[in-house]
Amino acid sequence: MTSPARLWFVLGCASAALGVAAGAFGAHGLKSILSPAMLTTFETAVRYQMYHAFGLIVTGWAGGFIPASKIKLVGWCFVGGTVLFSGSLYLLTLTGILWLGAITPLGGIAFIAGWIMLGYFIYKNHSQ
Repeated sequence: MTSPARLWFVLGCASAALGVAAGAFGAHGLKSILSPAMLTTFETAVRYQMYHAFGLIVTGWAGGFIPASKIKLVGWCFVGGTVLFSGSLYLLTLTGILWLGAITPLGGIAFIAGWIMLGYFIYKNHSQ
């Protein structure tokens, strides 16, 4: 596995580990503190973090046969999406600052862009 591909694989594993920790924290530490609606929001943040942790792992795998410059775009979309989407929801639920929810869609756009690029780059690489 090349060094750039390894970066995305390792970041995906780290994000998954943090997602498990956040999920446990939400289930055990926040259950009695947050309203059911806010707990659901926190769980959404964890779920999307985990999806995109696996997306980063796939990105690392794909980096073995897609040029590093292209796969880098995908990786940063998934990392940025996790920070903006999940991060804004974590902060919203923990602080009650509702305007943070306005940041969340930016993370969703980054996620969508990452998946589209990943599919496109894989398709282009195999169709040549």
